[in-house]
Amino acid sequence: MTMLRDPSVKYSAFPQVPLAKREWPARTITRAPIWLSTDLRDGNQSLIDPMDAEKKTRFFDLLVKAGFKEIEVGFPASGATDFDYIQNLVRSGRVPDDVTPQVLTQSRADLIRTSFDSLAGAKTAIVHVYNALAPAWRKIVFGMDKDDIKAIAIDGAKQLRDNAARLPDTDWRFQYSPECFSTTELDFSIEVCEAVMEILKPTSANPIILNLPATVEAATPNIYADQIEYFAKNLPNRDAAIISLHTHNDRGTGVAAAELGLLAGADRVEGCLFGNGERTGNTCLVTIALNMYTQGVDPGLDFSNIDEVIATVEYCNNLPVHPRHPYGGALVYTAFSGSHQDAIKKGFAARERQNDERWEVPYLPIDPADLGRSYEAVIRVNSQSGKGGVAWVLEQDKGLKLPKKMQASFSHIVQALADETSRELGAEDIWQAFERAYLTTDAKRFQLVDWSESHAGTDRIFAGKLTIDGIERSVSGRGNGLMSSVIAALAESGGPVMDIVDYSEHAIGQGSNVQAAAYVECRTADGKSLFGCGLDTDVATASVRAILSAANGA
Repeated sequence: MTMLRDPSVKYSAFPQVPLAKREWPARTITRAPIWLSTDLRDGNQSLIDPMDAEKKTRFFDLLVKAGFKEIEVGFPASGATDFDYIQNLVRSGRVPDDVTPQVLTQSRADLIRTSFDSLAGAKTAIVHVYNALAPAWRKIVFGMDKDDIKAIAIDGAKQLRDNAARLPDTDWRFQYSPECFSTTELDFSIEVCEAVMEILKPTSANPIILNLPATVEAATPNIYADQIEYFAKNLPNRDAAIISLHTHNDRGTGVAAAELGLLAGADRVEGCLFGNGERTGNTCLVTIALNMYTQGVDPGLDFSNIDEVIATVEYCNNLPVHPRHPYGGALVYTAFSGSHQDAIKKGFAARERQNDERWEVPYLPIDPADLGRSYEAVIRVNSQSGKGGVAWVLEQDKGLKLPKKMQASFSHIVQALADETSRELGAEDIWQAFERAYLTTDAKRFQLVDWSESHAGTDRIFAGKLTIDGIERSVSGRGNGLMSSVIAALAESGGPVMDIVDYSEHAIGQGSNVQAAAYVECRTADGKSLFGCGLDTDVATASVRAILSAANGA
C-alpha cells in the first residue's frame, strides 16, 4: 500500500471554529503561565522502561530546583509502584511547602478513592479526573451517547467532592479534563465542564482547573487557539476556572499550539521537559519557557545549567535529547557554515565594541551563556566552514586575532585538511595546522637564534643569528624600522625580496603571563602575498618572528 494520490477520500479537513471577532491574533505573551510538569506521569507512562523510585525522585528534585510549583507525580491507581512512590514522597517531607503534587485518575469511584489515599497527609494536592468526550471515543471505544459520557463526568465530580470531605486535613484542589477536547464538539465540552463546576462549586478564590487537551493533535495551531478562545468566552462562571493546556505534538506544532492557546486566554500549561510523552510527545516546556525568555518575559523557570537538566532527563528517561532540539540540543548553538560563522563572529565583535547589554548576535536567538553553555562550541569547523569560523576557533582557543586577509589565507589550509580527513576539525587540529604553517621552525628555511638592534642616524640596523638552510649564520640589514631592517637582512642572505603590506599586533593574556602576537602580510617582487605570525613575551621579538614566518612561506 502506498500514499493516496487523493487523500481526501480517506481523510477530512478539520472544520473551522465559529468564532466571531477572534482576539488572540493581536495579543502578546507578557507573563508566564502556571506550569505543570507531567514528566513523572504522562512522560513516564510513555517510556519503554518506566522510571523506578530512584529515578522518579531524582527527576522530582530537578523539577523543584527548576522552579515548578505544580508537578503531576503519577497515576496512583495504576498499581503499587506509583502508589507507593507517591505515598513515600508525601510522607518523606520531600515536597516543599510551595509545591503542589498532582495525581491523575480516570473518572471511576474506586480509582478516585485510591488517588486521594496516595496523597493523604499532603499539605495541599490536586486530584485530576478525566474522561473522553470526543465522537470517535463515544462511538468506537465506549458505545455511549452524550448523556452517558456527561454522567461519567458528573459522577467523577461527586467523587472528588466526597473524598475531599473524607480527608479534610489536606487542602484539596480539583482538575477536570474533557479528554480529546480538541476533537470534541466545543459546546458539548462546555456543557460537561459546566456540569462538573455545578457539583464542585468553584469560586474565583478557589477555582477549578479545566484542562483542555489536544490529546491527539489534529489541526493547525490557530484552530486550537480558536477553540480555547471560544471555550473561555462561552464558559459560565469563567472567573472560577483556571484554563489549562495540554498539547501533544502529533503534527509537530505542540509548542505553537500551546503558545497560541496562551494568547487565546489560557492560564496554565502542562507538558514535559524536552517534549517526552506518548507518540510524538507532549509540548516541550523548556522550549516554551525559553521562547518567552528571548522575548524579555521571565518564565519563572530556571534553566541556567541546561546541561545538568539534560543529563538528568536523559538518565531518568533513558532517552537522548536530540542534538537539534531547541535551546538544549548539543548542536543548536553551533555553526558549521562559513557565512553563518562569519556573521556570528562579527556579532560578538560588535558586542565587545559597543558594550551593550541588549543581545543581538546573528543566528543566536539566545545567549548560550545564560544557559550555562560556553562560546567555545558556537563555531565548529568542517569542510563547509569559512575563514570566520577558523578565526573564531583560534581566538577562543588560543587568543589569536588573525587579520582578515590572513584569515582567508589560513582558511584554505584548513579547508584542504578538512577535505583530506573528511571529518570535523577540532580546536587542536586547527592549532596544529596553524603551527605547521606559521610557527614551527623545525625544517623551516629561516630560524631565529638571537638578535639585537642598533641605530645609525635615522636608520635601524638589525644584527641577528639565524639558522638558514640548517646552517647558523650571522646576518645584518639596514632599514627605516625594525621590520624593514629584518627584511633587508633576509634579502642580503639569499632570502625573498619582500615589502610589508600590513602589520598588526595584540596582547594575549594578562599580567605576568601576557604574550605578544604579531602578524605581518608581505608581498614579493612577483606579487605573491606571504603571511606570517610571531609569538613571544617581547613584542619586538614577536615582530621579528612574524617576518621570518612570512619568509618561510615563500
